[in-house]
Amino acid sequence: MNFDATFYPYPSRRTVVYGQKAMVATSHPLAAQAGLTIMQQGGNAIDAAIATAACLTVVEPTSNGLGGDAFATVWAQGSLYGLNSSGPAPQALTDQWVRSQGFDAMPAHGWAPVTVPGIPGAWAQLASRFGALPLTVTLEPAIRVAREGYPVSPTVSFFWQRAYEHYASMLMGPEYGEWFRVFAPQNRGPKAGEIWSSQDHANTLEEIARSNAESFYRGKLAEQIARFSQTTGGVMAFSDLAAFHPQWVTPLSVGFHDYEVWELPPNGQGLIALMALKMLEGLPCSSEVERIHQQIECLKLAFADAQKFIADPRYMTVTAADLLADEYLNNRRKLIGEMAEERGAGSPRPGGTVYLAVADKQGNMVSYIQSNYSGFGSGLVVPNTGIALQNRGHLFTLSPGHPNSLAPGKRPYHTIIPGFLTHHGTPVGPFGVMGGFMQPQGHVQVLSRILSQEMNPQAALDAPRFYWDHGTTVVVEATMPQSVIADLERRGHQISVTTDVGLFGRGQIVWRLPSGVLIGATESRADGHVASW
Repeated sequence: MNFDATFYPYPSRRTVVYGQKAMVATSHPLAAQAGLTIMQQGGNAIDAAIATAACLTVVEPTSNGLGGDAFATVWAQGSLYGLNSSGPAPQALTDQWVRSQGFDAMPAHGWAPVTVPGIPGAWAQLASRFGALPLTVTLEPAIRVAREGYPVSPTVSFFWQRAYEHYASMLMGPEYGEWFRVFAPQNRGPKAGEIWSSQDHANTLEEIARSNAESFYRGKLAEQIARFSQTTGGVMAFSDLAAFHPQWVTPLSVGFHDYEVWELPPNGQGLIALMALKMLEGLPCSSEVERIHQQIECLKLAFADAQKFIADPRYMTVTAADLLADEYLNNRRKLIGEMAEERGAGSPRPGGTVYLAVADKQGNMVSYIQSNYSGFGSGLVVPNTGIALQNRGHLFTLSPGHPNSLAPGKRPYHTIIPGFLTHHGTPVGPFGVMGGFMQPQGHVQVLSRILSQEMNPQAALDAPRFYWDHGTTVVVEATMPQSVIADLERRGHQISVTTDVGLFGRGQIVWRLPSGVLIGATESRADGHVASW
C-alpha cells in the first residue's frame, strides 16, 4: 500500500501518525490515551478497545453512554470475528402499546424507543474471549476520569449545549428530570474547558467491572433500570435485561481494488457500503465529479434496498448473499447513467456515535463502535446510575408486515457499522466513519479516496464529503470546490452547501503497513486523537 504524502487536490488538516508497537485512534484524546495506557500495562488491543470505549462514555456523553449498543470486528488468533451487541425490544413493547401512548410512528424520546442496552455486554464478551486483563483493570481509567472530572473538549461542548437546548424545549415530564440533574446541573451544557464529573457514572462503571457486567443484566443495576421503567410508565422489565446476550457473527466482505472490505451482517447497515462498493468496482471513471456522482447513485440504490429489506435477520425476506449476488448488483449498476435519478429510498438522518480503532504489537486489531443513536438518546437517565438510555427503537417502523416493523424481542435496523480491511486475507486494519445514516456513505467515500486515488488515510478523512439526504438532494461541505458543485448540479443533483461539519460523520483509521509499521488517522472535524507507542 503506497501513499503519496506530498500533494492532494484538497489540503489535509492534520498529518498521519506512525507507530510501531501499538496505536489507538478515536474522537477524544483522553479516551485514546486510556487505551494506550492499558496496552503499556500489559493489555492487548482488545483490552485497549474496552478501556477506550468505557472512557468515551464519560468524555463524550453527547454521542454514547452506558445505555447504548455496540458492534465490533476483531482480528485475533489469525481470524476475523464479528460481535453484534445490539439489544432487542422489550417483550411488552408492541405497536399496540406505542399507539396507545398517542403515537402513530416511533417517537424519538421517552420509553417507546428504548431497547435493551448492549454496551456493557459487549465489553464483557470481548474481555472474556480475547482480552488479557479483567474489566476491573480496563475500566479503571474511565472510572478515574468520571470520579475526578475532566475539562470538556470544544466539539463535545458544542453538541452538549445543542442537546440541552433541544431537550429543554421537548422533554417536559418528570421522568426526564434525571437527565437535567446529571448533564445540565447549571441549566446549560458545560462550556469548553469546564470540568465535568459524574460520581454516579463512576460507581456504575465500578459495578460493571466488579460483576463482569452481570449486574447490568441480572443484578443490582438491572433492578434499578427495571424499577425506573415501572415507576415512570415504561415497559422494560428485569426479564428483558436478563435474557440479553451479545451475539458472535460472521463478517461479510466484497472485493474492492484488490482488497477485501469487511462489514458486519444485518441488522446493521454495513451491507449498504458493501453493495455500493461492489457496484462502484464495475464503473469506469474519468474525473472527480464522475467519481462523486457514481458514489451518490450507488449509495442511493443500496439505501433503497436497505429501506425495504434490512432488519433483524430473523425477519428478513431476503438474505445478505442475495443482495450481494453478482447478477443482482450487475443489474443495479446498469441503472446508473450520467444524470441523478430518484431511487425511491427513505430520508436518512444523522445520529450520535463514537468509533475507535486499535492495534497492538501482537497483531491484534479491533474496529469498535458504540452509540446511544441520537445524541444522548431517549432523554431518560436511570436515577443515581448515570445510565443514559438509548433511543435505538426510533428506527423501527409501525407499518404492518415490513421486515423492520416493531415486534417484542426484535432488534431494530441499526446504523452503527465497524469496518475492516484485508489484502488477500492479510489484515490491514480497522476503519470507521460514525454518524447515523452517514456511516456507509463515509465508508464508501473514504475507502474510495484511499484505494482508488491513493490518498493517505488522513488526507482521505480530511477531504470534503457529501451526504445524500433524499431523492436527488445532496448536502456537501463548504470546502467542496465550487467547480465540483457546479458539475454535480449539471448532472441533476440538488446541492445544498453547509458549514455544519457534524452532518458528515467522524472517522478513524489504524492500519498496519507491509513493513509492520502502524499508520493512524483521526477526524479533524472533531477532537480526534491518535495515540501511538
